[in-house]
Amino acid sequence: MSNHLVARAALAVMIVFGLAPAARAQSYPSQNITVLVSFAAGGIADVVARLVAIKLSERLGHAVVVENRAGAGGNIAAKMVSGAAPDGYTLLATTSSLAVNETATKNRGFSVDDLRAIAIVAFSPDVIAIHPSNPAKDLRAFLAAGKEKSFTFGSAGVGTGPHIGGEYFFREAAKVKAVHIPFTGGGPAVSAAIGNHVDAVVLTLPTVAPAINQGLLRGIALASATRNAAVPNVPSYAELGFPDVYHGSWVGFFAPAKTPDAVIEKLNAEINTIMREPDSQEKLAAVGFDVMIKNPAESADYIKRDVADWSRKVHAIGYSSN
Repeated sequence: MSNHLVARAALAVMIVFGLAPAARAQSYPSQNITVLVSFAAGGIADVVARLVAIKLSERLGHAVVVENRAGAGGNIAAKMVSGAAPDGYTLLATTSSLAVNETATKNRGFSVDDLRAIAIVAFSPDVIAIHPSNPAKDLRAFLAAGKEKSFTFGSAGVGTGPHIGGEYFFREAAKVKAVHIPFTGGGPAVSAAIGNHVDAVVLTLPTVAPAINQGLLRGIALASATRNAAVPNVPSYAELGFPDVYHGSWVGFFAPAKTPDAVIEKLNAEINTIMREPDSQEKLAAVGFDVMIKNPAESADYIKRDVADWSRKVHAIGYSSN
């Protein structure tokens, strides 16, 4: 075979292999998609994932199956997806725990860089809530009492965003002594607060909003710049004199790092379309979420900044876990 023919054959092979990923992306999806949720059923990641999965199944013409793989603060599901085939058929639905764990938890077996952000779709702030019988009627009174005597606050577990965010707020911003009491989840923490077994809880808003609205707990501060329609009577950190000390949790979707651009972009477009729908926004707003619409580049940048922010908080309180 002449050198000319060899060159043409080599070029043909390069074109075929070069077009293969694009062709696969154009035909995506051709089978069912699995979304691994990093926390148990009923949690904030699960609520958002199932809302999106139902609508995404209809839009893509293939089932989007949600599987809960809770454990290790969200690391089990994240590690599984980070090592999955980068073909768009195994996705992750998780929370800001991904950013928290990048600094707070060592020996995870993966890095946030092993995942690629598809879309960050919703955010909800944390809230501080106390028992209605507490003599402190607002945050200032509660903190004033805390300067004289240490108090306890519960969260959904050691190393969670509410734990680290709450401890950072009390120690670094409010300058009060607070003893963290971890629970095995948001539900048990809420129950303990309703039973008056802890002085306060710091939890992501959707977890505790029902108890606040039923009068079982009193919300005294929302860890955000503005109030939230789900608990309109609870003031924000900003209006209480604590600007720029915010913490809460986003929910987002991720794929293995080497997933093709075209697949990421298609999923992002479909998910963002779902999040723009009025009924999606109404359902999420009712429980305390603000919808977020971000393209893949914006989502990746958001994660990068969030990792840095949580790293600062983790180091400030001296937290570390294996």
